[in-house]
Amino acid sequence: MWPAILPSLALISFTTVIATTPTARGSCVGTISSLNDVSSAVKCTTVNINGFIVPAGKTFVLDLLAGTTVNILGDIQFGNETWAGPLFQVIGTGITFNGNNHMWDGGGPFYWDGQGTGSGKTKPHPMMEIQISGTLNDVHVVNSPAHCFAVSNPGPLTISGVTVDDSLGNSPNSLSGGLAAAHNTDGFDVAGSNLIIQNSNVINQDDCLAINEGSNITFANNYCRSGHGISIGSISSNVVVSDVMISGNNVVNSSYSFRIKTQKSATSSSVSDVTYTGNTATGCTQYGVLITQSYPDEMGTPGSGVTISNVNYSPGITTVEASSKAYAVAVNCGSGSCTGTWDWSGLKTSGGKISISNIKVAGFD
Repeated sequence: MWPAILPSLALISFTTVIATTPTARGSCVGTISSLNDVSSAVKCTTVNINGFIVPAGKTFVLDLLAGTTVNILGDIQFGNETWAGPLFQVIGTGITFNGNNHMWDGGGPFYWDGQGTGSGKTKPHPMMEIQISGTLNDVHVVNSPAHCFAVSNPGPLTISGVTVDDSLGNSPNSLSGGLAAAHNTDGFDVAGSNLIIQNSNVINQDDCLAINEGSNITFANNYCRSGHGISIGSISSNVVVSDVMISGNNVVNSSYSFRIKTQKSATSSSVSDVTYTGNTATGCTQYGVLITQSYPDEMGTPGSGVTISNVNYSPGITTVEASSKAYAVAVNCGSGSCTGTWDWSGLKTSGGKISISNIKVAGFD
């Protein structure tokens, strides 16, 4: 019997050695059906994720090899627990993340109390922490407890075809005192450069986009509804935002449409070279275009520690429709802190009031 057994043992030993070599590990396909599978799956450069429930109080972390492709093959649901979060975190360079429009459910109704992140229940946020370069496509998120995507990409990243649907949070619940149950449900919070977000849909109760720092950022052909529109800021101290393109977006039934907000007390920061072109905003209830340096007040006494320069609504036409009691345009600059070229010849407004201070805006009547 020994001659027959020894070759088999030798084959088993050889196979084990081959399976643990770096080349074999990198070229394999990893499958995740629970958090227990993650540590082995991320040793592969193809990671397939089946639908499963992430246990309450746990972060689903993917720390990926460079060049990994991720395929979402089922719905992901997060258990409910009052804790800080985040719920999901993905890290890596040169990543291809294919969401395939499977649903990521953050369980928002468990947390929503009309008070957002500042008080009330502790809400895990962000829901989706994105720290990758490459592409992220067709991710469908519902019911984020608070902030949805936080993007701090280490290199060029294109995000396409994403859905953030917090529409259930528009209605009051037993804890919200007649207000919308969800609050602080930002769609995309950005602190990165060389970023494109395009062809995405956000229905929420706060900023559709909030750019907090970074350069070479494009937000194009997106749909924003029922929240606070497209924002730069709020800008704090020692922050730079530059080269931002806001193009072809549709903002519907929102409190604000297009905002730049800098904190009154902020110093040594700048916002420069911001272009709005081909956008449409309808049903704006508070401010269509708002540029304020008195944040968190909207039209308070402005600070002057942040320089805002070269903000243009040109080329192309951007239209803003505001209610009669709203401001179609309000600009509240500090003394000498808004500079450069402000060509607003492409901005067309209807309804609402106009208030512009401490800056000369060209081409806008």
